[in-house]
Formats: sequence, C-alpha cells, structure tokens
Amino acid sequence: MGSGFMAFQPFSIIFFVVFGLIAFVIIMGIVKSISAGLSNQVAEQVQRSCKVVDKRTRVRGGSGNFSASTDYYITFEFDRGERKELEVKDTDFGMIVIGDRGEVHYKGTRFLEFVRLMGA
Repeated sequence: MGSGFMAFQPFSIIFFVVFGLIAFVIIMGIVKSISAGLSNQVAEQVQRSCKVVDKRTRVRGGSGNFSASTDYYITFEFDRGERKELEVKDTDFGMIVIGDRGEVHYKGTRFLEFVRLMGA
C-alpha cells in the first residue's frame, strides 16, 4: 500500500509544477496586456512631424488547423533622428508608404492616425 503511493507522488509533483508554470505564464500575459492598456489610457495624445522610414509585418500561427494572423508595424522618424515603431491597422498599413512625410498622432503605444503632407 505504501509503495503504490510513493510511485504516484513524483508524477503528481511534476504535473503540479508544469501546471503552475503554464498558469503563471498565462497570468503574466494578462497582467502585461492590462498594464499596457491602462498606461495607453492615461498617456497624453501626441502629434509629431515625421517621415515614414520602414514598414514590416509579423505573421503568427497558421499551422495545422489554426488560422494565421498578421500584425502590421510602421516606423516613424522624427526631426532629431528619434524613431518610434507603432502597430497599425491593415488599412492604415496599405495607405502609408515609406518616404511619406506628415504628422503622426499616437497615445502611448497606440497609433491613432497619420496625416500626410501633400506635395512633400
């Protein structure tokens, strides 16, 4: 009777350690997401003159029966050479071209809009 209990114990310890690690990673992801959302909420809305210097995409998923999703990013360069990369919607990504000059509006890490300077 005692030996059966001892054989079961290492498996249950490993199970709870793995379960605990997975739960910790999920909870940390939720906390990070909420924290970023709250900091964007209290951030000041910024409008800055800039030039579009780069665009990139990141594709996630897409293996087996899972669908792929794409994230879109644009890098803006400001007057003193400072750069900021912001995630944008697919429609904004398609309308903004590398080399465009204009004014970017953002709040924290959240892209709001890009207003192109005509004839620039």
